Amino acid sequence: MTTAYVSTAYLGPVQLYTKFCMFDRIFVEAEENYLKQTYRNRCVIAAANGMQALTVPIVKPDTLKCLTRDIRISDHGNWRHLHWNALVSAYRMSPFFEYYEEDFAPFYEKKYDYLFDFNEHLREMICRLLDIQPDIQPTTVYLPQVENDFREMISPKSRMDDASFCPVRYYQVFQEKYQFLPNMSIVDLLFNMGPESVLVLKKSVSSSR
Repeated sequence: MTTAYVSTAYLGPVQLYTKFCMFDRIFVEAEENYLKQTYRNRCVIAAANGMQALTVPIVKPDTLKCLTRDIRISDHGNWRHLHWNALVSAYRMSPFFEYYEEDFAPFYEKKYDYLFDFNEHLREMICRLLDIQPDIQPTTVYLPQVENDFREMISPKSRMDDASFCPVRYYQVFQEKYQFLPNMSIVDLLFNMGPESVLVLKKSVSSSR
């Protein structure tokens, strides 16, 4: 059984979801010290004005170090309404948004206390829609060195080369305006490609692995 470690992510990028196709068992890191400015509370979508980042606000921890599983979501700025409107605006003209709209809408109506729970419930739903079913579970202890460690590699600021990821092109709503934007949030792939999304994910796994 092949195993990999990843970080939790809010509507994580295509790169992350290729790992769910590659490995039999995935550990989602819950015991690390939380890192800011990562996919843990941020996703990037392809909107009418180009790439748009959506950030889930968090409650500032009382201490300098706080475990990811203990990070709370803030209600600041009516973010749920803003994020849902951004998704609707970016993808209402995509081929499959209406098909999946009722699956996603409840996550922007229900209040979650913890970021990890919110992310993982979204991830579970997306994996079900994609029909990919690896054994995914949270970590119970932090291990600094593990095999197939993507915890820091899959990051908007990462300079580490992921030789197992080679994004392939797929249809995007605004591609005539911006050309193809690789490694957007998984929702970009799902809303544009629907049931064929899993084929794109599998093709994006580099043969050099």
